[in-house]
Amino acid sequence: MAMERELALEFVRVTEAAALAAGRWMGRGQKDAADAAAVDAMRAMLDSVHICGTVVIGEGELDEAPMLYIGERVGCADAPCVDIAVDPLEGTNLVAKGLPNSIAVLAVAEQGKLLHAPDIYMHKIAVGPEAAGCIDIDAPIKQNLEAVAKATNRRVNDLTVVVLDRPRHAQIIREIREAGARIKLISDGDVAPAVATAIPGSGVDMLLGIGGGPEGVLAAAALKCLGGEMQARFWPENEEQTARALSMGVRDINAVLTHDDLVRGNDVIFAATGITDGDLLRGVRYEGNRARTHSLVMRSKTGTIRFIEAVHRLDLKPMLKDLLARQE
Repeated sequence: MAMERELALEFVRVTEAAALAAGRWMGRGQKDAADAAAVDAMRAMLDSVHICGTVVIGEGELDEAPMLYIGERVGCADAPCVDIAVDPLEGTNLVAKGLPNSIAVLAVAEQGKLLHAPDIYMHKIAVGPEAAGCIDIDAPIKQNLEAVAKATNRRVNDLTVVVLDRPRHAQIIREIREAGARIKLISDGDVAPAVATAIPGSGVDMLLGIGGGPEGVLAAAALKCLGGEMQARFWPENEEQTARALSMGVRDINAVLTHDDLVRGNDVIFAATGITDGDLLRGVRYEGNRARTHSLVMRSKTGTIRFIEAVHRLDLKPMLKDLLARQE
């Protein structure tokens, strides 16, 4: 059963709720509390959406997470069957420290179309539509930068590459600098910058490096909607992680995966709401009984991309009012 187009706006309500709940914790140094607030709000709001959904990427296994765990059913029984990938708070450390680019995010596709990515590392390269078809994850970094520069009619030193600031990326950072491109190092959260590569005016041209596998699926869903490109390869740290990946249906741990491998089919919905200000979205603003959110929602089947700025009357939303009251 195909997804109805009205669902796109319903999913924005879900990410808005998670962002509103998590945003109160910005800069308070309590990442677990912020994450719990986002999870509670997203889970409650999902049950109001007319879907028969199964969480395939979530907060962990049943024994690791009380809700939004892998395999959990959400929504209504008599509704389109879909698979859901969620991250109620992408960038828990970012919220705790008041840093940019934390978002509440989800992706939805028809049943069986989202890769059940294990929670292990994944090497990724992502670019926007102009450079789609020009990158190669196995090529030297300089070659990829030159290809993107040519495709976008710019020079290499005009390009900005986002990389997670980790010791494992020392060689990548060195090669980018030697090639002459600019670098934006981030402490956490690589979904938003991956999506930003495909948003004109974001100031991000490429995402490169090793981050989470589940986050790779979420970013791939967005890039599929935007016409960008992602290539990825799992990067397990030990044999146990390799075995887990194979048990979850990954056929070849060394295979190069495209966004079409991570998200199959031609109908995927991606929604995200900013929690803190970032390259992609503005963060939540609280104004007494009102709050403002900035969201992005898109669907690959229609190519529609919507940026939504919403003003919420918190005193007229009992569920959110109760969640926010607990944080006072």
